[in-house]
Amino acid sequence: MQWLTFALLSALFAASTSILAKIGVKDINSNLATAVRTVVITIFAWSIVFFHKDFNGLNSISKHSLLFLILSGLTTGISWLFYFRALQLGSVSKVVPIDKLSLVLVVLFGALFLSEKVTFHVVLGSILMIVGAILVAF
Repeated sequence: MQWLTFALLSALFAASTSILAKIGVKDINSNLATAVRTVVITIFAWSIVFFHKDFNGLNSISKHSLLFLILSGLTTGISWLFYFRALQLGSVSKVVPIDKLSLVLVVLFGALFLSEKVTFHVVLGSILMIVGAILVAF
């Protein structure tokens, strides 16, 4: 269950990110805010790689993995652009629940593209997430 600890910490920091981003994007262009955030993340991530000396594996990344990591990076960037604009225009308590509907999409995409099993509980949980996001946001 070690994954659960990391997942809960991820949720904690994601929530903090949303609050800090809402405050930070208040008086500047949302695209510029995304760019600043991206530079900070880039420096932070590469610092961790160098600190742990994980850069040795850089040469062993396959073209397949590199392609999908690049595509993942592009979709992350696009997501952040839309997210920061939504935060700029709406309240954080309404934007974030709608943004978190990505959880439901991940279940759907996982089933379609990764052949992950979708059980009754997963479907029910996804429906509850949709209803919950709508109730909180509207």
